[in-house]
Amino acid sequence: MAAASMWLVGRMGSEAWAQAKERSKGPFQVDPLPYAADALQPSIDARTMTIHHDKHYAGYVRKLNKAVESTPSLAGKSLEEILGNLDAVPENVRTAVRNNGGGAANHALFWKIMTPKKGQKPAGALAKDIDANFGSYDKFAADFSGAAGTVFGSGWAWLSLDPSGKLLIEKTANQNSPLMEGRQPVMGLDVWEHAYYLKYQNKRADYIKNWWDVVNWDFISDRYQKLKA
Repeated sequence: MAAASMWLVGRMGSEAWAQAKERSKGPFQVDPLPYAADALQPSIDARTMTIHHDKHYAGYVRKLNKAVESTPSLAGKSLEEILGNLDAVPENVRTAVRNNGGGAANHALFWKIMTPKKGQKPAGALAKDIDANFGSYDKFAADFSGAAGTVFGSGWAWLSLDPSGKLLIEKTANQNSPLMEGRQPVMGLDVWEHAYYLKYQNKRADYIKNWWDVVNWDFISDRYQKLKA
C-alpha cells in the first residue's frame, strides 16, 4: 500500500509538471524534475517537492515569460545573459525579470544539484579547489551551512566562482543570483520557507543538515570543470 501511494505521488507530480509546461508559453520552459517527487525522502518529502516544483518554480517561469513577451530587446537571449546584464533590461520589466528570472534560473539548477544517490563527495578539480579555498571539505560544509542558516528571511546560500577563478560562499536575498553580480553559481541551497516548511516547520537547521545527504556532487564537480574551462 505504501509503495503504491509513493508511486501515485510521483505520478501526480509528473502530470502536474506536464500541465505546468503546457501553461508555460514563451521562450523559457519548465524543466522536469530529474527524479520522482518522492526520490529525495527522507531529506525532502514528496509533497514539498511537488508543490515547490509544480507551483513555485513553474510560477516563476510563467511570470518571466509574461515579463519578456513584449520586450523585443530580450528576444533570443539566454536567461544567463539576461540576468548577467540586468541594467540592459527595460526598467518597466526589470524588477519582474530580476525576481522571476532569478527564481527560474535558481530552481532549474537546484533540481540538478540533488540526487537520490546518497554519500557522494566532491571529486577532481572541485575537491582540490575546495581544500585550497576553505581548508578542507568539512570546513567548507560547515561554512556553507552557516551561511544558509543565517540568511535573513527568504534567500539562498551559494558556492560561486568569481571572474578570477576563486571559489567563495555567499548569500543572496529573495531570488537574486550570483549571475547578477558577475559570478557563476556552482551550487546553491534554497532556504525559502516553501522549500522545507511542510516537513521541518521552523527547524531550518535540520533541513540544511539533511540536505547534504542528497547533494549531487557528481553533477556539481562536472559543472565546475565546465565553468573553469
